[in-house]
Amino acid sequence: MAQKRKILELQKKREQVFLGGGEKAIEKQAAMGKLTARERIEAILDKNSFHEYDLFVEHVATDFDMDKKILHGDGVIIGTGTVYGAPIAIYAQDFTVAGGSLGLMHARKITKIMDYALKMRMPLIGINDSGGARIQEGVNSLAGYGEIFFRNTLSSGVIPQISVILGPCAGGAVYSPALTDFVFVVDKISKMFITGPEVIKTVLGEDISMEALGGARVHCEITGNAHFFAESEIECFEQIKKLITFIPWNNKRKALAFEAKEPKKSFKIGEIVPEDSKQPYDVRDVVRALVDNSDFFEIQELWAANIVIGFGRMGGETVGFVCNQPLILAGVLDVDSSDKAARFIRYCDAFNIPIITLVDLPGYLPGVDQEHAGVIRHGAKMLYAYSEASVPKLTVILRKAYGGGYIAMNSRHLRADFVFAWPGAEIAVMGPEGAANIIFRKEILESEDPDKMRKQKVKEYKAKFANPYVAASKGYVDSVIEPEETRKLLLHAIEVSKNKDMHTIDRKHGIPPF
Repeated sequence: MAQKRKILELQKKREQVFLGGGEKAIEKQAAMGKLTARERIEAILDKNSFHEYDLFVEHVATDFDMDKKILHGDGVIIGTGTVYGAPIAIYAQDFTVAGGSLGLMHARKITKIMDYALKMRMPLIGINDSGGARIQEGVNSLAGYGEIFFRNTLSSGVIPQISVILGPCAGGAVYSPALTDFVFVVDKISKMFITGPEVIKTVLGEDISMEALGGARVHCEITGNAHFFAESEIECFEQIKKLITFIPWNNKRKALAFEAKEPKKSFKIGEIVPEDSKQPYDVRDVVRALVDNSDFFEIQELWAANIVIGFGRMGGETVGFVCNQPLILAGVLDVDSSDKAARFIRYCDAFNIPIITLVDLPGYLPGVDQEHAGVIRHGAKMLYAYSEASVPKLTVILRKAYGGGYIAMNSRHLRADFVFAWPGAEIAVMGPEGAANIIFRKEILESEDPDKMRKQKVKEYKAKFANPYVAASKGYVDSVIEPEETRKLLLHAIEVSKNKDMHTIDRKHGIPPF
């Protein structure tokens, strides 16, 4: 009887904790269009796979009558479960309990599951929904954030770290997502900012809404702080689960292999890129013509759209794609696109994912704004990332590859393992028109018909320099290939690169141009 009484007592305590901040708080959460912390965990993980830890942890604060308040679970749920049968660590802040505010024990629960994820080499998913630091706990709250940031850094490049913003994430709290690999946001629900609207109004006298300051679209389209945008929480969770199928569980493993499938026949690679180098096209169609089942999972689709990054599979194996996008700014590199590509390259390199680069750009974006924004420093990040990467690096020059852009897009000179070029590729220091205007300036100006002479000289320059055969004759391009041969050659290059081994210089670490 005593044992049965104790079990009933345990069940009652569990029921109390499962209610979080109470029925009214849960109703308020639902009224905001938000799921509860437990519903979110259950929606991401395999059914009945979640195992919770530290269920009965409570806060230890005593000031401001905090000793009289019961905050079930201290406003955060932690545990482990599975996604598609593989183990994963997860935590979710519970906004129904003290607004999900972070205190000492709240932080210790999070750092506990972070330590567990790192030790067991499994991915970590963090669901953020918090009003910020618990001011009643003072510096203990700040200490808690610091401990979380430190562990984010320790885990970087070792295990995948995924942040999901499903409510407010303000002040110091935003730095944990910024230190993780992928950030997911949901329209009208996600909010991220360092200083809130109230502070901005007090200090600057400006009225601005939370949505306009740091809503989901802001971070997907303007700041680049978020990687995936969803219209609903359920759509967001499906995105997370799809991402997980493409990435390895830790840096000592490769992503799970799937059955190889041919691309869909509707994507005809030889018909996508126009012969006229001034005509745009969607480079994602080229990717879909190459990858298994034409399944391309794009990352940061809404930010710096002049470069396209994402995952696909070749022969069942995950590969990362970095591609110029001629539809946007002719595919030029600039400050944001360089940052976007460099970060993705480093992620692929850290987690053993081969990188395929598709090149078609006229160079870097010119202009005073770009120069003053630091395009030199930002552009150098991409050079650094490619140069340092030791995974298989494959490049296909589809059309234009001019100037510094040619070098930056994983050229042989940055130690690309294989470089292929299509017959229409133009590889040169600059575009034929610009080059002809400089090299043949005198002849053009002195000609009886300058326009006719200019066109003639442009044609001469193209014939002599702006083609793939000059680079191929010097060994900078391994093969000039037909578009239809691209998938076959890339599959072979990936296969022969599997055992690639690079000997690096003995050093603590390099100094990237952050």
